Amino acid sequence: MTQIRPLTAADHDAWLPLWRGYLEFYEADLSAEQTALTWSRLVDPDFPMWGAIATNDARADGAARGAGLVHWLTHPATWSHGPYCYLEDLFVAPDTRGSGAGRALIAHVTDWARENGGAKVYWLTHETNTTARALYDRVAKNTGFVHYEIGLEAS
Repeated sequence: MTQIRPLTAADHDAWLPLWRGYLEFYEADLSAEQTALTWSRLVDPDFPMWGAIATNDARADGAARGAGLVHWLTHPATWSHGPYCYLEDLFVAPDTRGSGAGRALIAHVTDWARENGGAKVYWLTHETNTTARALYDRVAKNTGFVHYEIGLEAS
């Protein structure tokens, strides 16, 4: 059975393989320093970024197995009184896909945003991510917007 709960410092060993799987899926290569910074932000109660982990039944050694992760942040918006909640990262381990973990992680963030006065939850995905998009089309509205960006970090 999948359970969703906020990340804690004790979740690092379950989170890290999921994070690496997410980066591999998007063919992203982040430094160990950036991964460590991301982790520290996610578990810092004073940093405005949050995370949750989906866990499945315990392994033979009694530890929970990471099944998925989600990270989010909020920002003010010009079109609403309440903040927008940006669901930045969502990943479900390949052997867990189809179990409802992705839907549960999205629901966790949606509930959190609602409880914290958010006006909406939104996210991006690659147009070729057809498996995830099948879920997203069931739980959210495709707004039709196209994403553009200008990278500002030094290469």
